Amino acid sequence: MEDLSRYNPAGSLLRRAQLRMLEILKIVDTICRQNNIPYWIEAGTLLGAVRHGGFIPWDDDLDISILRTDYARLRALLQEQLPKQYVLQDKKTDSGLPMIIAKVRDTKSFFQEDYSDKLKYTGIYIDIFPFEKIPCWKWKRFLDYIYGHSFRGIRNYADTKDTLLSYLVYPIAKCLVAITRFINKFIPTNIIAAEYGWTTTIKYDYNDVFPVKEIEFEGLKVFGPQCPHKILQTQYGDYMQIPPKEKRAIHTKRIEFYD
Repeated sequence: MEDLSRYNPAGSLLRRAQLRMLEILKIVDTICRQNNIPYWIEAGTLLGAVRHGGFIPWDDDLDISILRTDYARLRALLQEQLPKQYVLQDKKTDSGLPMIIAKVRDTKSFFQEDYSDKLKYTGIYIDIFPFEKIPCWKWKRFLDYIYGHSFRGIRNYADTKDTLLSYLVYPIAKCLVAITRFINKFIPTNIIAAEYGWTTTIKYDYNDVFPVKEIEFEGLKVFGPQCPHKILQTQYGDYMQIPPKEKRAIHTKRIEFYD
């Protein structure tokens, strides 16, 4: 059997980054538990937990999700309770962030991304994906495009022509999202997905996620979805199959530590 530990041996920059992400997750997990805010590990993080018992050896990010209805409360708690070394990064706290999702960043490190030069905070991070109910998938895909694209445009992640158009489209798209969310309150559905504006091809049945349950990740008890195997199969197909070497991607080109 192939020894995958060569990707993140003890003491390597990648392994140190993974352990810093794990420290952030521990803090967020504690805050969520103390305040009865359900979350679940998501995407490659969930895959790593099931297939490797922790991080995918070559993975350099960590993803969790919560319901959008819980995000405002979690956001306030994170701003109040995060240790000084860490900071909440979202569209309100960092005008350079081109994403509608949130991150908790470490301030004593650097993690290079394609847009790092535009960010206020650039350290190692974990992602927080708000999820909401989606009665109409085609309408979501449409809103994801116009809302997400125009949002990135006004954050200067487009050429000049697209940026100018984004300033015209964004208020309309934002209004459509608000109206859609109001209407959705009255439409029964069990389908949830990442919030409007975040382009995704993945949607889940609410009952496959909730109630969340504990799962082991790097020796830590965290929360995962109720049906992790079903969710992973939906997202990855034969998820227990180790991908070929050319598909084992490390996203960043540079990691630095300042402590």
